[in-house]
Amino acid sequence: MSQADKAGAFAALHIKGNPLVLYNIWDAGSARAVEKAGAAAVATGSWSVAAAQGYRDGEALPLDLLVTIVERIAATVDVPLSVDFEGGFAEAPAQIEENTRRIVAAGAIGVNFEDQVVGGEGLHDAARQAERIAAVCSAGEASGVPLFVNARTDLFLKEQDRGRHADLVDEAIERSGTYARAGASGFFVPGLVDPDLINTICQASALPVNIMMMPDAPTLTTLAGLGVARISYGPGPYREAVKAVADRYSAISG
Repeated sequence: MSQADKAGAFAALHIKGNPLVLYNIWDAGSARAVEKAGAAAVATGSWSVAAAQGYRDGEALPLDLLVTIVERIAATVDVPLSVDFEGGFAEAPAQIEENTRRIVAAGAIGVNFEDQVVGGEGLHDAARQAERIAAVCSAGEASGVPLFVNARTDLFLKEQDRGRHADLVDEAIERSGTYARAGASGFFVPGLVDPDLINTICQASALPVNIMMMPDAPTLTTLAGLGVARISYGPGPYREAVKAVADRYSAISG
Protein backbone atom coordinates (compact mmCIF):
# COMPACT_ATOMS: atom_id res chain seq x y z
CA MET A 1 0.00 0.00 0.00
CA SER A 2 1.38 3.41 -0.95
CA GLN A 3 1.88 6.13 1.63
CA ALA A 4 -1.00 8.10 0.12
CA ASP A 5 -3.25 5.03 0.28
CA LYS A 6 -2.29 4.51 3.92
CA ALA A 7 -3.27 8.11 4.63
CA GLY A 8 -6.66 7.56 3.06
CA ALA A 9 -7.19 4.32 4.94
CA PHE A 10 -6.22 6.01 8.20
CA ALA A 11 -8.69 8.84 7.69
CA ALA A 12 -11.46 6.33 6.98
CA LEU A 13 -10.89 4.73 10.41
CA HIS A 14 -12.19 7.86 12.15
CA ILE A 15 -15.87 7.05 12.57
CA LYS A 16 -18.09 8.94 14.98
CA GLY A 17 -19.49 6.38 17.42
CA ASN A 18 -17.06 3.66 16.30
CA PRO A 19 -13.74 5.16 17.30
CA LEU A 20 -10.26 4.25 16.16
CA VAL A 21 -8.31 3.10 19.24
CA LEU A 22 -4.62 4.02 19.24
CA TYR A 23 -2.48 2.44 21.95
CA ASN A 24 0.41 4.85 21.63
CA ILE A 25 3.86 3.47 20.82
CA TRP A 26 7.37 4.92 21.14
CA ASP A 27 9.72 2.95 18.88
CA ALA A 28 9.85 0.30 16.18
CA GLY A 29 9.66 -2.55 18.66
CA SER A 30 6.55 -1.32 20.43
CA ALA A 31 4.98 -0.49 17.06
CA ARG A 32 5.55 -4.01 15.80
CA ALA A 33 4.09 -5.49 18.99
CA VAL A 34 0.91 -3.42 18.70
CA GLU A 35 0.58 -4.19 14.99
CA LYS A 36 0.94 -7.93 15.65
CA ALA A 37 -1.77 -7.62 18.30
CA GLY A 38 -4.15 -6.54 15.55
CA ALA A 39 -3.97 -2.73 15.46
CA ALA A 40 -5.20 -1.14 12.24
CA ALA A 41 -2.79 1.79 12.76
CA VAL A 42 -0.07 2.96 15.12
CA ALA A 43 0.62 6.38 16.63
CA THR A 44 3.46 7.74 18.71
CA GLY A 45 3.14 9.81 21.85
CA SER A 46 5.72 12.58 22.19
CA TRP A 47 6.20 12.07 25.93
CA SER A 48 6.91 8.37 25.42
CA VAL A 49 9.22 8.81 22.43
CA ALA A 50 11.24 11.41 24.31
CA ALA A 51 11.39 9.41 27.56
CA ALA A 52 12.51 6.25 25.74
CA GLN A 53 15.54 8.20 24.51
CA GLY A 54 16.26 9.89 27.83
CA TYR A 55 14.75 13.27 26.99
CA ARG A 56 11.95 15.30 28.56
CA ASP A 57 8.81 16.11 26.62
CA GLY A 58 8.36 19.48 24.94
CA GLU A 59 10.56 19.20 21.84
CA ALA A 60 13.71 18.48 23.86
CA LEU A 61 14.20 15.43 21.63
CA PRO A 62 16.24 16.61 18.62
CA LEU A 63 14.22 16.74 15.41
CA ASP A 64 16.90 14.71 13.59
CA LEU A 65 16.51 11.91 16.12
CA LEU A 66 12.72 12.01 15.84
CA VAL A 67 13.01 11.67 12.06
CA THR A 68 15.26 8.64 12.52
CA ILE A 69 12.79 7.03 14.94
CA VAL A 70 9.90 7.66 12.55
CA GLU A 71 11.88 6.12 9.70
CA ARG A 72 12.56 2.99 11.75
CA ILE A 73 8.90 2.63 12.79
CA ALA A 74 7.64 3.15 9.24
CA ALA A 75 10.11 0.57 7.93
CA THR A 76 9.03 -1.96 10.57
CA VAL A 77 5.23 -1.92 10.30
CA ASP A 78 2.84 -2.08 7.38
CA VAL A 79 -0.05 -0.20 9.00
CA PRO A 80 -0.48 3.59 8.85
CA LEU A 81 1.72 5.63 11.20
CA SER A 82 0.71 8.90 12.86
CA VAL A 83 3.35 10.94 14.68
CA ASP A 84 2.93 13.24 17.66
CA PHE A 85 4.67 16.30 16.22
CA GLU A 86 4.05 18.58 19.22
CA GLY A 87 4.30 22.19 17.92
CA GLY A 88 6.21 21.35 14.77
CA PHE A 89 9.62 22.11 16.31
CA ALA A 90 9.32 25.72 15.11
CA GLU A 91 7.26 28.88 15.50
CA ALA A 92 7.14 30.26 11.96
CA PRO A 93 4.83 28.55 9.44
CA ALA A 94 7.57 28.30 6.77
CA GLN A 95 9.86 26.32 9.08
CA ILE A 96 6.96 24.20 10.34
CA GLU A 97 6.19 23.27 6.74
CA GLU A 98 9.80 22.26 6.11
CA ASN A 99 9.93 20.19 9.31
CA THR A 100 6.65 18.49 8.48
CA ARG A 101 7.96 17.52 5.04
CA ARG A 102 10.78 15.67 6.79
CA ILE A 103 8.32 13.75 8.96
CA VAL A 104 6.21 12.82 5.93
CA ALA A 105 9.33 11.76 3.99
CA ALA A 106 10.22 9.53 6.95
CA GLY A 107 6.93 7.65 6.52
CA ALA A 108 4.24 9.42 8.59
CA ILE A 109 0.74 9.73 7.15
CA GLY A 110 -0.65 11.75 10.07
CA VAL A 111 0.52 14.13 12.79
CA ASN A 112 -0.74 15.52 16.07
CA PHE A 113 -0.17 19.27 16.10
CA GLU A 114 -0.80 21.21 19.30
CA ASP A 115 -1.70 24.82 20.01
CA GLN A 116 0.18 25.35 23.26
CA VAL A 117 3.30 27.51 23.07
CA VAL A 118 5.97 24.84 23.49
CA GLY A 119 8.58 26.10 25.91
CA GLY A 120 6.49 29.19 26.64
CA GLU A 121 3.23 30.20 28.27
CA GLY A 122 -0.37 29.65 27.24
CA LEU A 123 -1.75 28.87 23.82
CA HIS A 124 -1.20 30.37 20.41
CA ASP A 125 -3.94 32.74 19.30
CA ALA A 126 -6.44 30.70 17.25
CA ALA A 127 -5.82 32.70 14.08
CA ARG A 128 -2.07 32.28 14.42
CA GLN A 129 -2.46 28.57 15.07
CA ALA A 130 -4.61 28.31 11.95
CA GLU A 131 -1.70 29.67 9.92
CA ARG A 132 0.57 27.07 11.48
CA ILE A 133 -1.93 24.27 10.75
CA ALA A 134 -2.18 25.42 7.14
CA ALA A 135 1.60 25.09 6.88
CA VAL A 136 1.43 21.49 8.12
CA CYS A 137 -1.29 20.73 5.58
CA SER A 138 0.76 22.32 2.79
CA ALA A 139 3.65 20.01 3.59
CA GLY A 140 1.42 17.00 3.05
CA GLU A 141 0.06 18.39 -0.21
CA ALA A 142 3.57 19.11 -1.48
CA SER A 143 4.58 15.56 -0.63
CA GLY A 144 1.57 14.03 -2.37
CA VAL A 145 0.25 12.63 0.91
CA PRO A 146 -3.23 13.60 2.23
CA LEU A 147 -1.78 14.09 5.70
CA PHE A 148 -4.21 13.59 8.59
CA VAL A 149 -3.62 16.64 10.76
CA ASN A 150 -5.02 16.03 14.22
CA ALA A 151 -5.31 19.55 15.61
CA ARG A 152 -4.85 19.45 19.35
CA THR A 153 -6.01 22.11 21.76
CA ASP A 154 -4.44 22.25 25.20
CA LEU A 155 -7.26 24.27 26.74
CA PHE A 156 -8.29 21.47 29.07
CA LEU A 157 -4.80 20.19 29.92
CA LYS A 158 -3.74 23.70 30.93
CA GLU A 159 -6.72 24.08 33.28
CA GLN A 160 -6.06 21.78 36.21
CA ASP A 161 -9.38 22.60 37.87
CA ARG A 162 -11.84 20.39 36.03
CA GLY A 163 -14.69 22.28 37.58
CA ARG A 164 -13.81 25.08 35.16
CA HIS A 165 -13.73 22.94 32.03
CA ALA A 166 -17.33 23.80 31.16
CA ASP A 167 -16.26 27.43 30.82
CA LEU A 168 -13.77 26.43 28.11
CA VAL A 169 -16.12 24.46 25.86
CA ASP A 170 -17.24 27.43 23.76
CA GLU A 171 -13.65 28.42 23.03
CA ALA A 172 -12.80 24.81 22.19
CA ILE A 173 -15.66 24.65 19.71
CA GLU A 174 -14.56 27.95 18.16
CA ARG A 175 -11.01 26.65 17.82
CA SER A 176 -12.32 23.45 16.24
CA GLY A 177 -14.06 25.49 13.56
CA THR A 178 -11.04 27.70 12.97
CA TYR A 179 -8.73 24.71 12.71
CA ALA A 180 -11.12 22.92 10.35
CA ARG A 181 -11.14 25.91 8.01
CA ALA A 182 -7.33 25.87 8.07
CA GLY A 183 -7.36 22.30 6.79
CA ALA A 184 -7.21 20.16 9.94
CA SER A 185 -8.56 16.61 9.71
CA GLY A 186 -9.34 15.94 13.38
CA PHE A 187 -9.75 17.73 16.71
CA PHE A 188 -7.94 16.47 19.83
CA VAL A 189 -9.04 17.59 23.31
CA PRO A 190 -6.70 15.86 25.81
CA GLY A 191 -7.51 16.40 29.47
CA LEU A 192 -11.27 16.47 28.97
CA VAL A 193 -13.04 13.63 30.80
CA ASP A 194 -16.54 14.94 31.60
CA PRO A 195 -19.02 12.91 29.49
CA ASP A 196 -21.48 15.76 28.96
CA LEU A 197 -18.77 18.14 27.82
CA ILE A 198 -17.27 15.52 25.52
CA ASN A 199 -20.68 14.95 23.98
CA THR A 200 -21.22 18.67 23.49
CA ILE A 201 -17.93 19.03 21.61
CA CYS A 202 -18.54 15.90 19.53
CA GLN A 203 -21.93 17.21 18.44
CA ALA A 204 -20.63 20.71 17.66
CA SER A 205 -17.35 19.89 15.95
CA ALA A 206 -17.25 19.38 12.20
CA LEU A 207 -14.06 17.39 12.76
CA PRO A 208 -13.81 13.88 14.23
CA VAL A 209 -13.01 14.23 17.93
CA ASN A 210 -10.08 12.54 19.69
CA ILE A 211 -10.17 11.88 23.44
CA MET A 212 -7.17 10.74 25.48
CA MET A 213 -7.75 7.91 27.95
CA MET A 214 -6.95 8.87 31.53
CA PRO A 215 -7.58 6.98 34.79
CA ASP A 216 -10.91 8.76 35.36
CA ALA A 217 -12.00 9.05 31.74
CA PRO A 218 -15.18 7.32 30.53
CA THR A 219 -14.88 3.76 29.22
CA LEU A 220 -14.28 3.00 25.56
CA THR A 221 -17.91 2.00 25.15
CA THR A 222 -19.15 5.18 26.78
CA LEU A 223 -16.86 7.34 24.66
CA ALA A 224 -18.15 5.65 21.52
CA GLY A 225 -21.70 6.42 22.58
CA LEU A 226 -20.79 10.07 23.11
CA GLY A 227 -19.72 10.37 19.48
CA VAL A 228 -15.94 10.14 19.84
CA ALA A 229 -14.13 9.10 16.64
CA ARG A 230 -10.63 8.47 18.00
CA ILE A 231 -9.26 7.36 21.36
CA SER A 232 -5.59 7.50 22.25
CA TYR A 233 -3.63 6.54 25.34
CA GLY A 234 -0.82 9.09 25.48
CA PRO A 235 2.10 8.18 27.77
CA GLY A 236 0.15 5.48 29.61
CA PRO A 237 1.44 2.47 27.63
CA TYR A 238 5.08 3.52 28.02
CA ARG A 239 4.70 4.12 31.74
CA GLU A 240 3.06 0.73 32.19
CA ALA A 241 5.79 -1.01 30.18
CA VAL A 242 8.59 0.62 32.14
CA LYS A 243 6.88 -0.20 35.42
CA ALA A 244 6.55 -3.84 34.34
CA VAL A 245 10.30 -3.99 33.66
CA ALA A 246 11.10 -2.43 37.04
CA ASP A 247 8.66 -4.70 38.86
CA ARG A 248 10.12 -7.77 37.17
CA TYR A 249 13.63 -6.78 38.17
CA SER A 250 12.51 -6.17 41.75
CA ALA A 251 10.91 -9.62 41.82
CA ILE A 252 14.02 -11.46 40.62
CA SER A 253 16.51 -9.42 42.62
CA GLY A 254 14.64 -9.38 45.91
